[in-house]
Amino acid sequence: MPVYSQKVMDHFMNPRNVGEIENADGVGEVGNPVCGDMMTFYIKVKNNHLEDVKFKTFGCGAAIAVSSIASEMAMGKTLEEAMKITPQLVANELEGLPKQKLHCSNLGAQALNKAIENYLKKKRRGGGK
Repeated sequence: MPVYSQKVMDHFMNPRNVGEIENADGVGEVGNPVCGDMMTFYIKVKNNHLEDVKFKTFGCGAAIAVSSIASEMAMGKTLEEAMKITPQLVANELEGLPKQKLHCSNLGAQALNKAIENYLKKKRRGGGK
């Protein structure tokens, strides 16, 4: 059984920013077929800042904790700052993840980045604000 930090347990037991944003400015979905984890991030952007970040995650405790901390890390940041959130930063913020769960931190960063890319694509097409 993997050993989790108190911070991982806290974000697993009390995840922040769970939910969906209606008419989100950007949506990013990633999944890992090997472990079955699925994450969807929703973002609202105002003045190039992430005004709101929500997520829905189907997966293990580590995946839920990663989604929760990644959403907190991104909130209020500029799009450029949020794009710099790496899997390693997510794992560090959680005070480490067991080796067999490190792939979860990849998913959190990827889902967030995909949501931002989705927003930027829409904006380029004229569908964004």
